[in-house]
Amino acid sequence: DPLSEHRASSSSLTTQKNAQTTFALIFLYLSPMESETLTDKTLPNQFETKTESTEFEKNQERYQDLISTFPQEKGWRPKEPLIEYGGHWWEQPLVEGCLHAQECFQARPNDFFVCSYPKTGTTWLKALTFAIANRSRFDDSSNPLLKRNPHEFVPYIEVDFPFFPEVVDVLNDKGNTLFATHVPHGSLPDSVVKSGCKLVYIWRDPKDTFISMWTFLQKQRSELGPLSNLEESFDMFCRGLSAYGPYLDHVLAYWKAYQENPDRVLFLRYETMRA
Repeated sequence: DPLSEHRASSSSLTTQKNAQTTFALIFLYLSPMESETLTDKTLPNQFETKTESTEFEKNQERYQDLISTFPQEKGWRPKEPLIEYGGHWWEQPLVEGCLHAQECFQARPNDFFVCSYPKTGTTWLKALTFAIANRSRFDDSSNPLLKRNPHEFVPYIEVDFPFFPEVVDVLNDKGNTLFATHVPHGSLPDSVVKSGCKLVYIWRDPKDTFISMWTFLQKQRSELGPLSNLEESFDMFCRGLSAYGPYLDHVLAYWKAYQENPDRVLFLRYETMRA
């Protein structure tokens, strides 16, 4: 009926305005990158073979010894326990990466961080962030996002920084200022908090976050054993037992950071951006 059509049209206009406002805010928070133009030849390949021992590898045994003293709980897979650190639950490689980032990662005032809980729109926000930051450097036909994954351009400080250092090295050589993390706000490296760099955080409806995560993991074949069934995984998720969980604690910590520093932290909702 006409009334329903009018309501639908008004709703559509509202969501379009919300999305436009979101993109405008990202533009304000993120200045164009002024460094040398990236090309396919200068972009990193995180699967290249490394021969030289990295700083992370030199410290990994020490991290593992420390982690062995942390509380553990059953994880979503039988051979992948969850480890408690900083009030959140982690899989062991993530704790190792977080400890290394806390010790060694040095954020700069002009850095920009895409922060999120897994499966809340991270890949999409990385692509938007990279495209906006490089809007004066690539046209529609030459943008490397047409051929490469956004994760290759916006590396995780707790994953790429320790485990694939060539990713960060190559991008840093070209003046990269874009990074990402799933690390809870309270466990971020001190340099990220104190440097004055800017953060954009995205969150998503908890139900959709869980389903997206469980479906994603269900499709993966793992030597760590089969994934727990939907009901058991949901129960663990609700109790906070998931990678980087509890989920709502993760969201609320960044929300608090946004409330305290609105000029430095941008807080986005996935559903609003998707509209």
